Amino acid sequence: MPSVENGDQFTLVAEIEVTEVRPGRTEFVLEGRGPERTDYRLEMHLDMPVDQRTGAVLGELFAQSEWRVWRSVRQPLRRARPRGKTKSGV
Repeated sequence: MPSVENGDQFTLVAEIEVTEVRPGRTEFVLEGRGPERTDYRLEMHLDMPVDQRTGAVLGELFAQSEWRVWRSVRQPLRRARPRGKTKSGV
């Protein structure tokens, strides 16, 4: 179902119920399952390190979350390149 926000149209790509969270020093990996029983993996990278206690608290919050991923209907879907890599792979 398309959604209109600020004049842009978005379409729902996935609704994900988080089932596992793995915190790292500057990232969180969330895994979950959509209503169509498809598995999803979300990676969230932070621009600063998170101490162990803060990471544990955020991990608990994320473990109790559900995510909805929307994308603009005006832009074609492209595969994202892995972070930190260039076209030449260097």
